Amino acid sequence: MAEERSYRKNLAIKGFVYMGGQELEVKVRNVSITGLLAELKTEGVMNDVKDVFQAIKLSPVIDIYLPELRVAGEAEMVRSEKVDGHLLFALEFRNIYYDVDNLVYSRRAYRKNMAAPGHVWINGESHTFTTENVSVDGLMIRLEGKLDLEPGAVLRYEFKRLELSGEAKVIWREQGEETTLLGLEYLYLEKDSIKGVPRFIHE
Repeated sequence: MAEERSYRKNLAIKGFVYMGGQELEVKVRNVSITGLLAELKTEGVMNDVKDVFQAIKLSPVIDIYLPELRVAGEAEMVRSEKVDGHLLFALEFRNIYYDVDNLVYSRRAYRKNMAAPGHVWINGESHTFTTENVSVDGLMIRLEGKLDLEPGAVLRYEFKRLELSGEAKVIWREQGEETTLLGLEYLYLEKDSIKGVPRFIHE
């Protein structure tokens, strides 16, 4: 009996992956509902399978963005091989968002889902938050309780997971029954220097 396998559609479209602290261009060769096969197009960065395993030694889960398919999120590297001089990646989808609006991505950076603790100071008092997602532009955070904050307020923050600290501006606020959700924009921060978070904005 033939091994059961999800239907794979052959393609030749551009995409991007983020691993080893670098954004790399790939050509998607085929895709299914569970994953994809891609060929590395960025030259001079990785030359062999051992370079791939070095890049994912801390975690096999990497960020991906496929503009033409309007897909973004995380995928796990399940195989890498070199065929006829081409370095190939087999990726299995993990946390994927479909129907990503291209217009949104042309204006704002990729948002990486990340749940990690941090601290923010409001009126001199320290509050612990948990991130919902992060980007090179800012953070979406959740705090316990209802907090009276207006857009435009500037807060001091510390987020050790990404080694970030400084000031951020409140862009929006959403009140829940027992929590407050805030959208924060970094102030005075070099946005291309955030290690671990891709930008995924390309011409």
